[in-house]
Amino acid sequence: MKKTVIFGATTNPARYAYLAADMLKQYGYDFVPVGIKEGAVFGKQILPLAQHPPVTDVDTITLYVGPQNQPPWYAYILGLRPRRIIFNPGSENPELAQLARQAGIETLEACTLVMLRTGQY
Repeated sequence: MKKTVIFGATTNPARYAYLAADMLKQYGYDFVPVGIKEGAVFGKQILPLAQHPPVTDVDTITLYVGPQNQPPWYAYILGLRPRRIIFNPGSENPELAQLARQAGIETLEACTLVMLRTGQY
């Protein structure tokens, strides 16, 4: 089972990170929401990003944080050792993508929602 970390998780149903949690659940994928706001999405507590919560066996990190807010989290993101990082629209970051590739992590500029709907996830 692929475990996905939703980086930038939120309880706001108007946000794409929320829609990703909903769709990952619908498609039967395990997900771990990590964000700066407290709350729960689809029965899972959002883990506090500031505490660098440990998450094991991460297949995918799907990013919903803008590139200007990513640098403080580079070490944490890379330290989760995902197989891949999906840079959703608006989160594209050449610097982080290069660091990830240097660490042997696949990077994609894609949309998690589209990937799920089209069977490319």
